[in-house]
Amino acid sequence: MDRLDQQVALVTGAGGGLGRGIAQRLAGKGARLILADLDVNALQDTAEVLDGDEASVLGLKVDVSDPDSVKTCIQDARDHFGRIDILVNNAGWDCAGPFLDSDREDWRRIIDINLGGVLNFCYEVAPEMKKRGSGRIINIGSDAARVGSSAEAVYSAAKGGIVSFSKSLARELARSGVSVNAICPGPADTQLFYKVTEDTPKLRDALTRAIPMRRLGQPEDVAAAVAFFASPEAGYITGQTLSVSGGLTMA
Repeated sequence: MDRLDQQVALVTGAGGGLGRGIAQRLAGKGARLILADLDVNALQDTAEVLDGDEASVLGLKVDVSDPDSVKTCIQDARDHFGRIDILVNNAGWDCAGPFLDSDREDWRRIIDINLGGVLNFCYEVAPEMKKRGSGRIINIGSDAARVGSSAEAVYSAAKGGIVSFSKSLARELARSGVSVNAICPGPADTQLFYKVTEDTPKLRDALTRAIPMRRLGQPEDVAAAVAFFASPEAGYITGQTLSVSGGLTMA
């Protein structure tokens, strides 16, 4: 019952990290994949990991913060596969540092990618799902949205917006058979995490120590939660926020 055979899933930020792990898990469940990322070389690497042909895997370059780029991506995806059954908004970006020392241009980039990207993709994909009467939207937030995070004030705010937006959209689409849920990872063992904290190793260590399980999350940890929300078993679940964080938050 947890198979996703012939389902078409679009994963943003699929070039590496959590996105690649999510794509691998969904492909393993039988889904056909649309891999969306700004980094074309990374997309190719993910496609090679999946080892799929054009009938099962499509890589598309996209800037999630640009509505026109997103619209083109969605049209290309529909031209290739005909529809999108599962949308996973995973793309994200951050730069760590004290808010009072931050730059307004960084604020805009953080918000446009993390929150704007989710809005842009949902705006293009949800109407067709609503018309069809089925679909799964899974937005990747962060436990920073739930408890805050030192040196990540704007990122936390953007991820908090994802959680609130997911609940609101879930209410709007519930009667049409489309579910919307959010997953909030804690600190994860990804290239982005190490890049964000490369100048603040004490922050990296502190974040790891704050996790009751005393380890960083792995892409497969988050991928398992995504696969559940995408599965038939989650058909009566919408508007929920699930932390996948080794106990970092427990509410």
